[in-house]
Amino acid sequence: MSGQSLATRIDGLTKEYVLKSETVRALRGVSFDVPEGDYVAIMGPSGSGKSTLLNMLGCLDQPTAGNLFLGDDNISLMTDDQLAEIRSRRIGFVFQSYNLIQQLTVVENIQVPLYYQGLLGAKERARAVKLADQVGLSDRLDHRPNQLSGGQQQRVAIARSLVNDPYFILADEPTGNLDSVTTDEILALFDQLNGEGRTIILVTHEDDVAERARRIVRLKDGMLHSDEPVSDERRKTAREMQAAAALAVKNKQGLTC
Repeated sequence: MSGQSLATRIDGLTKEYVLKSETVRALRGVSFDVPEGDYVAIMGPSGSGKSTLLNMLGCLDQPTAGNLFLGDDNISLMTDDQLAEIRSRRIGFVFQSYNLIQQLTVVENIQVPLYYQGLLGAKERARAVKLADQVGLSDRLDHRPNQLSGGQQQRVAIARSLVNDPYFILADEPTGNLDSVTTDEILALFDQLNGEGRTIILVTHEDDVAERARRIVRLKDGMLHSDEPVSDERRKTAREMQAAAALAVKNKQGLTC
């Protein structure tokens, strides 16, 4: 991957917190690159530093030491206002709980990051409509979240994450609230987006979800424990196993209807 443009570069990232009189080192010199077009799963047990790293990547916190680059920008040197600007314009967030605004329609929810920039015209709405179609919601444009299934709500969240053409999609346990059928559908959508060149950083505690990615980065005790590629064969096996689990659920539902 040498010579390839980077979506993000993490260089010696360290984060310390002072709790009462004790210094806690949540991250201890973590370093790795995410090239543009990569698909990385981040894993680690509780206390591994996974959440701290997620906050750094999302420009929600600053490191104590080390550097974090998004593209060519070193966010470690930025002010809070600059971080907020990067967060709203250059990172696409997907959350476990969807975080949709209940009063807004599908199209309006997709446009939310643009509202914050004062972009409210026909061009922006057309982009939101196109993204809704891309994630399979062209027949739900005027629906509100309470009229959608969990999987459909997560599709809205994914479309929203793309509306600013971000450096990368940062997905925090995106299938955590979904059943087997919907998990398979959402991961297939991530596969599709990555195949189109989108960079995805996905945080998960599920091995079968992580094995849909191209790389698995594991943290332990605040340090980089491993960074391994996922072979095409392993990815194919993960897809097939999840598809089989989804089919079994569908068949069971059919028998009980």
